[in-house]
Amino acid sequence: MIIERIDSPDHHFIQQLGDGLSTHASQALGREGFHATGVRALDDDGACIGGIHAWVNWNWLQIYLVWIDEAHRGRGLGTRMLAEIEQIGREQGCEHAHLDSFSFQAPEFYERHGYQRFAELDDYPPGQRRIFLRKSLT
Repeated sequence: MIIERIDSPDHHFIQQLGDGLSTHASQALGREGFHATGVRALDDDGACIGGIHAWVNWNWLQIYLVWIDEAHRGRGLGTRMLAEIEQIGREQGCEHAHLDSFSFQAPEFYERHGYQRFAELDDYPPGQRRIFLRKSLT
């Protein structure tokens, strides 16, 4: 057996982990979980100016990565993408959503959209907080 460090895991490796976890979980729960999904925003030239990567984990939508190009912030794009990813979650059977945001990012944005804080980690990163939020999708 070899234990190997991976500095930048590729999509294939991450998919292997997700598939393995999903198979294991389906034995206990009777159905698979861990389905990746996402939305993206493209400008008129087809360049990506924002997006959301999420996982459907049974009846939960886990919003994993959210990014909007700085030049396109404050125009409602985040609200539109968040609504779309939540709708995808609902269509795939999600009753809840959760995510985390650093204190210097956008926790207030998510709170304005119905998310509630349920946990925080202080000094993560140093001098800041990591904030965990959840929302009912029903």
